[in-house]
Amino acid sequence: MSGIDKRNRLSEEPFTYQIMKKGTVAIYYEGKQIKVVKEKEAERLAKIHEAEQQTIEVQLLLAKMTGNFKRGNEKFGKHKRKT
Repeated sequence: MSGIDKRNRLSEEPFTYQIMKKGTVAIYYEGKQIKVVKEKEAERLAKIHEAEQQTIEVQLLLAKMTGNFKRGNEKFGKHKRKT
């Protein structure tokens, strides 16, 4: 597993999750919701309960579920308005 997280970012625990009433799971990155996982994909997250004690494994599972969502083109701050 050392080859997967070379920069030790998962040890900082950037991902969190919340299980909703309808069985969907909301995944957050640094407090911002980035993905809502439904039905079949949510069943994959049942592994989270098994790995609760191993935080890096939970972080890795959440990172894999979100995919490559950060590509460097995210917008920060307020959008400029054209007048």
